[in-house]
Amino acid sequence: MTLPLVRRERHALCQTALAVGPDAPTLCGDWSARELVAHLLVRENSALGAAGIAFSPMSGLTERAMARAARAPYAAMVEKLHDPGLTPYRLPGVERLTNTLEYFVHHEDLRRAQPGWEPRALPLEDEDELWKLIKGAARLATRKVDVPVVIRRSVWDDLPPESATVRKGADPVVVTGRPSELVLFFFGRTQLHDVTFEGPPEAVSRLQRADKGF
Repeated sequence: MTLPLVRRERHALCQTALAVGPDAPTLCGDWSARELVAHLLVRENSALGAAGIAFSPMSGLTERAMARAARAPYAAMVEKLHDPGLTPYRLPGVERLTNTLEYFVHHEDLRRAQPGWEPRALPLEDEDELWKLIKGAARLATRKVDVPVVIRRSVWDDLPPESATVRKGADPVVVTGRPSELVLFFFGRTQLHDVTFEGPPEAVSRLQRADKGF
C-alpha cells in the first residue's frame, strides 16, 4: 500500500538528512541539518518544549529543548524522527493537516540549501494534495498582509487549471506556479522554481517582502 504524502515526505526528509550529514546548511536561517531535525523532534515530542514555536515569549524553552535533543547521536535523532511512534500528530486526520506541509517544506529546506539543487517532479496526485492544503495555509500566512491575493496552479499534463482567492480585493496579485512551489512561497522561502507574479508592481513587491511565517 502506498503511504500518504505526509509519511513519504517524513521518510524522504530523513533520508536526505542522513545523506547530507548533520552539519549541512538548511534554508532555516543558520540552522544546520542537526538543528532542523532537533526542531522537528521537539515539535512532536515535547508540548512544553515546543511552546516557543507558536508563542515567542516562550522561545527560550524551545531553544533549550532543541539543544538537549541535538546532543543525541545524529543517526539516532533521524531514526526517532523517521518513526516517532504514537504522538498527537499521528492521530487520524491530524497528521495530514499538521504535518504534510511542515515536512514537505522542511525537506525542501534541506534539499535547496545544497549546491546544485533541482526541483523535484512530484506525482500529480501529490501536487493535487498540496494544492488542497495550501489554500488555507496561504490565507493564514497572509493574514497580516494588506494585499489582495489570488493563487493559480500551473497547467501541465492532466492537472486542470484552478484558482483560489486568498485575500479578497480589487486588482489582486496573482501568484502562479505548481502547488509545491506555491507552498514554499507562502512559507516564506525565496528559492523558487517557475513562480510568476502578476498585478500592481507595488502590491507584488509588498507581498514578496511580507513576513509570511506561521
